[in-house]
Amino acid sequence: MSQWSILDISMMSLAISLAEKGRYTTRPNPNVGCVIAVGEQIIGQGYHIKAGGPHAEIHALNAVQTNQQQDKLSQATAYVTLEPCSHYGRTPPCALALINAGIKRVVIAEVDANPQVAGNGIRMLQEAGIEVEVGLLTEQAKQLNLGFTKRMLTGLPLVTIKLAASIDGKTALSNGVSKWITGPEARADVQKLRARQCAIITGVETLLADNPSMNVRYEELGSVKEHLAESEIKQPLRVILDSKARLTNDFTLFEIASPILLVSCVEYPAEVRERFNNHVSCITIGANDDGRVDLHALFTYLGKQCNTVLVEAGATLAGSVIKQGLGDELYLYQAMKLLGSQGRNLVQLDDYQAMSDIPKIQLNDTRRVGADLRMIFAL
Repeated sequence: MSQWSILDISMMSLAISLAEKGRYTTRPNPNVGCVIAVGEQIIGQGYHIKAGGPHAEIHALNAVQTNQQQDKLSQATAYVTLEPCSHYGRTPPCALALINAGIKRVVIAEVDANPQVAGNGIRMLQEAGIEVEVGLLTEQAKQLNLGFTKRMLTGLPLVTIKLAASIDGKTALSNGVSKWITGPEARADVQKLRARQCAIITGVETLLADNPSMNVRYEELGSVKEHLAESEIKQPLRVILDSKARLTNDFTLFEIASPILLVSCVEYPAEVRERFNNHVSCITIGANDDGRVDLHALFTYLGKQCNTVLVEAGATLAGSVIKQGLGDELYLYQAMKLLGSQGRNLVQLDDYQAMSDIPKIQLNDTRRVGADLRMIFAL
């Protein structure tokens, strides 16, 4: 392993900070940052902004040209948070761009899990005579692309469950009233969580009970609005699980013209499908033993394009994801309220009779969000 210098660590830290700027806009591509420097002098930097657009390395090389520092590239080091791509997609290979630019050295935080890359970018650089070092701040860089990496390795997206509950573990009063358990700060935090997702999933019962829009509300994104216009926010795919195909277009979410996917176990009647707008798609997926949509099949389908999905649903669907071992993390927003013993439970799980049978969870983060508490668990 290389003995990284303080300068190397500083430059890669900056590249990671740059990569984080793309977390609301790059999906389904990974978040990547790049810094090009000669010693302590930064001559170019950039990050991947949008799928289909230039990658981080290209933005950084363009900045070098803008700064009229091309003559220094032969002595420069490029610090990249993810292995430069080696294949032709919607853009040419970044590894080739670095080679053609005459870069002296490339430091890479993490090898790309994409099988189209997976070491090929590193080999291209090395075969061109470029000094390549891998493994600087790898753990920090991995956090940038947990969903992308999981999808590349397994074909499944990173699945996050979001729940809000009172101190006594209730999500609503016994009569179904749930607005609002948490305060405005927690609800704004959820909007940021939504904005980072490729898809948001809920069940038909939640739709029938609450009539949610399930979109990202730009006006509630707080500091995100300081560097992103509303047009730059990519609305997640809204996925409704409706196993018996009961829905019609008489709900609020259909009025918002961003993509909707209705998932059922039987086909919607033709006269119902005809009334759906063009932004609504329907698919059928086989049912599991309880007659509901097979969740593993659903996540496999979504994994073709989605790095991350957010499950915002009631106790039954959230519980099913946990019981089947399909969830990766749980965001729990806990309000400083007591809703009473007859309130609705947080999740529907089995009647466990042994402590060894209960789901294993690990608390990874806890913090105050306004008057509420946000806890992030690994599942």
